[in-house]
Amino acid sequence: MPHGNVIRGARVGSAPERYEPAPRRAVTYWCRNGHRVEILIAEEAVAPPQWDCPRCGHPAGRDAQNPPGRSRTEPYKSHLAYVKERRTDEEGAALLAEALADLRRRRGRPAAER
Repeated sequence: MPHGNVIRGARVGSAPERYEPAPRRAVTYWCRNGHRVEILIAEEAVAPPQWDCPRCGHPAGRDAQNPPGRSRTEPYKSHLAYVKERRTDEEGAALLAEALADLRRRRGRPAAER
């Protein structure tokens, strides 16, 4: 006797006989490295102007003779660099003072003690 949640006469991915998929069309993109990417989209959907190449990760365009250039990657930024973009030095000092006062209060030390 079979175990688990098995539906007899069905397999994974099967659909009822009356099921018909939505009309689709193939859209082709080319990247700078010469890779051809073909995706299927709904017939009435607007195809995006660019698609990421699954082989190399570079952007791919619809024109085979003039594919888009490589996307410019942003250099690695540390967490501190992102924080400094959002906060001024004065705001950072105020936040630090507030956090230290809260920490000292939780530890039972007076705020004036340093």
